[in-house]
Amino acid sequence: FLSSFFPPGDLIFSLFVRKVDPRKDTHANLLTKNEESNLYKIQFHNVKPECLDAYNKLCEDVLPSIHADKYYPCELVGTWNTWYGEQDQAVHLWRYRGGYPALTEVMNKLKQNQEFTAYRKERGKMLMSRRNQLLLEFSFWNEPVPREGPNIYELRSYQLRPGTMIEWGNYWARAIRYRQHNREAVGGFFSQIGNLYMVHHLWAYKDLQSREDTRNGAWQQEGWDEVVYYTVPLIQHMDSRIMIPTKASPLK
Repeated sequence: FLSSFFPPGDLIFSLFVRKVDPRKDTHANLLTKNEESNLYKIQFHNVKPECLDAYNKLCEDVLPSIHADKYYPCELVGTWNTWYGEQDQAVHLWRYRGGYPALTEVMNKLKQNQEFTAYRKERGKMLMSRRNQLLLEFSFWNEPVPREGPNIYELRSYQLRPGTMIEWGNYWARAIRYRQHNREAVGGFFSQIGNLYMVHHLWAYKDLQSREDTRNGAWQQEGWDEVVYYTVPLIQHMDSRIMIPTKASPLK
């Protein structure tokens, strides 16, 4: 009796969930800017609480010189301390123009840099743990460029269900236009090495109230609710960090 009123389960699924066309290519080729080969490295350093000021000073003395030296094909995109989220944590984001060969070149050259070797040795005394990831940028996101401050930054990290990266990209390629009105979109990345199926969205706001107002404003735009509705089921875990730029950061 009920079956005459309700469609079968697979039909219900097809009505409410959009299917992604089968693809025979890697996520990197489908989701990145094909004309560019930028590779990003994000570093998370958990610092001993009593060492955070000394750690920041050490980074301010060394990292900008690497960023400014054309001998190294890399750029310091931003460097921050976590304000809300994991405490006593530093986050660094580097860009390597030229992809993996540029990364390898930088690593080999830094091995010969005595100042950097001394920096790593001193830094090691201040850390409790560290980890990193290699990332590519989504083609539909802005490329991070230096900006004036003062700003706070939010790094929203999403652990996706395996096999859903293309679907995530399809939705966010449309969704990003809802989040450009206050220039809050800084960069969007997905992991290649490290935790896989990890997405990072980086946002900039003047302050916490500006963040609240901007995020609430997105819900007033037609289509934003649909993006949230369809992307939330793709997520296994999500995390948010509010970060303050350090003096060395090009993203102020």
